[in-house]
Amino acid sequence: MKVLITGARGQLGHDLAAAFAADPTPHEVVACDRTALDLADRDSVLSAITGTRPDAVVNAGAWTAVDACEDDPDRAWRINALGVRHVMDGARRVGAHVCHVSTDYVFDGTKHDPYVEWDRPNPQSVYGHTKLGGESEVDPGHTIVRTAWVCGAHGHNMVKTVLRLADRPELAFVDDQRGSPTFTADLAQAIRRLVVERRPGTFHVTNQGEITWYGFVRAILEAVGQDPRKVRPIKTEELDPPRPAPRPANSVLDNAALRLSGLPLLPHYRESLARLVAELTA
Repeated sequence: MKVLITGARGQLGHDLAAAFAADPTPHEVVACDRTALDLADRDSVLSAITGTRPDAVVNAGAWTAVDACEDDPDRAWRINALGVRHVMDGARRVGAHVCHVSTDYVFDGTKHDPYVEWDRPNPQSVYGHTKLGGESEVDPGHTIVRTAWVCGAHGHNMVKTVLRLADRPELAFVDDQRGSPTFTADLAQAIRRLVVERRPGTFHVTNQGEITWYGFVRAILEAVGQDPRKVRPIKTEELDPPRPAPRPANSVLDNAALRLSGLPLLPHYRESLARLVAELTA
């Protein structure tokens, strides 16, 4: 297959390109950063897709600055929603299968149990609304992958932040938001399989296990040999300064569609955390 990846310089995009290239039957990868394919520019998107004529498009590009989206909703809609319309337009013209990457932010986080793919979305932030708008642009028969709490060797994420702050005498993180940390090396492999097999529909794809941000920071410190007792739990309302965009209290996604389809689930987050910390501290 020839696979075009948007957002190829992001932490997921980088690992997606590696996953497709390392497949036992290697695929031709067209890795597009924003210079090569700007989701906010229809002509740029159509030119990139029709000019390369891929068999599949993985749309990993997005504006993920959750708080900044609150200040500039037009930009968020232009990239996260209208951009997906452009991708689908280009894909239709060349007959390519689309896999669109979405987020836990499409849910309000009030459900007690993990969210399954068939739960009704109810976004509370501009970012969540625009990502749900992007999902609505994906034609039936194509693929949507929702994920959450993404970490990887490339780009900015919680693991890198904690490693940078690890020598501080005290850290404070919220203990009233929970989710499933998801590691891009694992996520990319799952997306590769869904794309190669052209699995249609919506899939929740996260690493297994759930934890709060406070607990995750403790786990990161433990993985790097630091004392986890230096982390102090706080509530979201205690954040100073407060965050402009509301966060879901429950971001746990049940990978029901994968499980019920008999497809392999991602490893437990602690296994992948140990691997990533070893890579970042080598």
